[in-house]
Amino acid sequence: MTITGIISAVIFGAIIGAVGRLLVPGKQNMPVWLTVLVGIVAAFAGTALARLFNLSTRGFNFWELLFQIGLAALAVFIVAGLWPKGRGGTSGY
Repeated sequence: MTITGIISAVIFGAIIGAVGRLLVPGKQNMPVWLTVLVGIVAAFAGTALARLFNLSTRGFNFWELLFQIGLAALAVFIVAGLWPKGRGGTSGY
């Protein structure tokens, strides 16, 4: 993977994480950096899942995007539930 691909994955992962966080109801007590990290992991995992089901991963793929957002929402739900409540969710510490 090239440096451009990595930078694109980080930016796209941040967007996926934000969309996943918006889909989870209620307040998530987790920092923004963790949301971005969850989005990056979900973006890579969604692409892998799409490849597992032999869906094309070149160009825009609706199913790949759906997998990525769904995995991000699931991961945000799980991580927000496990993240300690007293850590100050949006402070970034």
